[in-house]
Amino acid sequence: MTASRPRLYVDAQFTSPYAMSVFVALREKGIDFEMLTLDLDAAQNLGQEYARLSQTRRVPTLVHEGFALAESSAITEYLEELFPQVPIYPRAPQQRAKARQVQAWLRSDLLPIRQERSTLVVFYGQRGEPLSAQAQVAAGKLIDAAQALLKDGRQYLFGAWSIADVDLALMLNRLILNGDPVPANLLAYARHQWQRPSVQQWVQLQRPPL
Repeated sequence: MTASRPRLYVDAQFTSPYAMSVFVALREKGIDFEMLTLDLDAAQNLGQEYARLSQTRRVPTLVHEGFALAESSAITEYLEELFPQVPIYPRAPQQRAKARQVQAWLRSDLLPIRQERSTLVVFYGQRGEPLSAQAQVAAGKLIDAAQALLKDGRQYLFGAWSIADVDLALMLNRLILNGDPVPANLLAYARHQWQRPSVQQWVQLQRPPL
């Protein structure tokens, strides 16, 4: 009996940065999966059927061999443990810990950027108003951290590509694709990450009109 394909639940507009992160991880690892969409504007994620799968009732949620898991970084770490042949995290323990730190930070901090530069900027080409003072402080913090992580002109955070590069590039692209000032080396870094085939597969998904 063949095992069923993993199921990945994402938002119907394909704008969730966290769903994108898991999508890219699955593609990088060559895992065949089924992708299902939920209309978050219609609150499909709050229905009882989805609640039985996802304790957080958010996207993404991965269902693999009867096991359901939500929260993107938890999912990518789970995939790394189960399918280690194609790594998406650094092998060295300290670099791996740093990659997890980057992911956790980007998900829990910089709220003014996420509020004023939603991923509609990234995936639908919308433009926001000039950044507020709070968002300017957050942008400065992001740029300073990225400069420190990418010192010496490196193309990747940890010597070779990792899933944390996708997450950082997306956060930078919230600013870049809106036309906000970003140093040239970070602009080049984000553009380089954006051309990765697994990333482009997400970027090129057919999105419904807003």
